[in-house]
Amino acid sequence: MSNYALIREAVIQRQPITCTYKGLVRHLCTHVIGKGKDGSAKALSLQFAGETSSGQLPDGGEWRCMAVDEMLDVKVTSGGWHTLANHSRPQSCVKQIDVEVAY
Repeated sequence: MSNYALIREAVIQRQPITCTYKGLVRHLCTHVIGKGKDGSAKALSLQFAGETSSGQLPDGGEWRCMAVDEMLDVKVTSGGWHTLANHSRPQSCVKQIDVEVAY
């Protein structure tokens, strides 16, 4: 199964994933997947744990817009679903939405 298909299914099932992105291990709950304005596959995810280039995540996590092609070693994991209260604010990461978490 492709990374895109794994992430897409995780969005539908509200399951967290782990991956390596830009050399760092990330723990994510992807909320939206589709295509960005450049036509490439993009995922809007809440990073709730793992490594960051800044060294520390804010309480509750941080939104990340990621290129799916750059997400390596993608795995669906067990555990609770994470989101933030601002999950429904307008986003600019994914222009052509394939699937998104329904609230």
